[in-house]
Amino acid sequence: MLLIVLATAHLENRDLVVTTLSDHGGLDGSTSNHRRADLHRLAFTHGQNLVQGDLSANVRRYLFYLDLLAGGHAILLAPGFYDRVHVDSVLYEQLRGKARDSNSAANVSQGFLSGFCLGRSPCSLTRPLSLSSIASFATHGRTLSTQELYAPIAADMAAVDGVIRERLHSEVVLIRQVAEYIIAAGGKRLRPALLLFVANALGYRGTHHHELAAVVEFIHTATLLHDDVVDESSLRRGNSTANAMFGNAAAVLVGDFLYSRSFQMMVGVNDMRVMRVLADATNVIAEGEVLQLLNVRNADASVEDYLRVIRYKTAMLFEAAARLGGILGGLDEAGQEQLAAFGRHLGTAFQLVDDVLDYSGDEASTGKHLGDDLAEGKPTLPLIHVIQHGAPEHAAAVRAAIEHGGRDSFPQVIAAIRATDALERTRAAARAEADAAKSALSVLPPSLFKQALLQLSDFAVARDH
Repeated sequence: MLLIVLATAHLENRDLVVTTLSDHGGLDGSTSNHRRADLHRLAFTHGQNLVQGDLSANVRRYLFYLDLLAGGHAILLAPGFYDRVHVDSVLYEQLRGKARDSNSAANVSQGFLSGFCLGRSPCSLTRPLSLSSIASFATHGRTLSTQELYAPIAADMAAVDGVIRERLHSEVVLIRQVAEYIIAAGGKRLRPALLLFVANALGYRGTHHHELAAVVEFIHTATLLHDDVVDESSLRRGNSTANAMFGNAAAVLVGDFLYSRSFQMMVGVNDMRVMRVLADATNVIAEGEVLQLLNVRNADASVEDYLRVIRYKTAMLFEAAARLGGILGGLDEAGQEQLAAFGRHLGTAFQLVDDVLDYSGDEASTGKHLGDDLAEGKPTLPLIHVIQHGAPEHAAAVRAAIEHGGRDSFPQVIAAIRATDALERTRAAARAEADAAKSALSVLPPSLFKQALLQLSDFAVARDH
């Protein structure tokens, strides 16, 4: 963990600050080279107290979430008269290089920072260093968990959970039972998080983002309920599917309830643009479901056919979530289109990796059976790659597996996939989509929320579940 300690403006003297920390068993200025005194314990013990006080340099609390930062060093940040940063000498040089290589010197704390070593003599950075550069350095090379990624919007996510539980209420007992079962099963909540990050990055200060994030999650949950019935799935997120627990009829009807409740909620926002985005999205998602049905056991499906399905069925709700954040944040139509492109590319990357994990993931991590797509006869990109680029015997094995469905040929299909590097090619396609998604974020101003969206793009590709 990278420990960031914020000092109030009047604690501008380095020795005074270090002495204060020493009282808590943290950093001791006289022995700083060999005594860091359990930074992990200090961070966890005092995590709730680190970000407080008179932050007179207009530094806002949400910019400093320890969960977003990782490493083995301490930064002492005094956002007062001189906006000083205290770093140890090793980290200083690395941060200095990171700042030099950064594409943007914009500082999310509304004031540039200057460097100051923990040693006795000061050392100044040659150019301003932004907090986003620190965060990027600290998390380099490590895949963040969703909990870490969502740290800047933790309060918003809690508010969305409250809206979800309130809006799930129904006098019909079975609806409550099925809906609660699905929500309790968990999930990444990527789509509502996407909306919240964008809205916050644009400075939105209302409450409609909570309501609309819940709407997006309801729509997503409804599609899952219907998907599992169509696909005859029995496992999702490591639990029995709702149709396996309550029957197909109950699952379909509760999905219908969630769709209709979503439209009740979006009307309450009283914005025709919101209505149009969500109405269009649900229609396109339904079209995607039908397109996927038409492609089942179709070994002649092309890459274009496959991409059309996932852009309709999966990426569309990512696109809608990002666009809604832009609407709430007051972006013009061009800006909204750019955010929609971000969501579309991110959603496509996410589904591409899902299709990789169907042949390489761990069932305990993915929460579903390996080979489900093959059993259902779905021609996903790894299989299409084998058919188009594999040796004749490998292409024939995969073609037969798609046309007949089932898991009997799973070992032969895995062998064909490995022989043609199909999973690596698919993940490379996902990386290209993620890179396109990050490029589209240029419409957003620098902030920790934008930084989290960039990291979310990396997470979509690097994840193993």
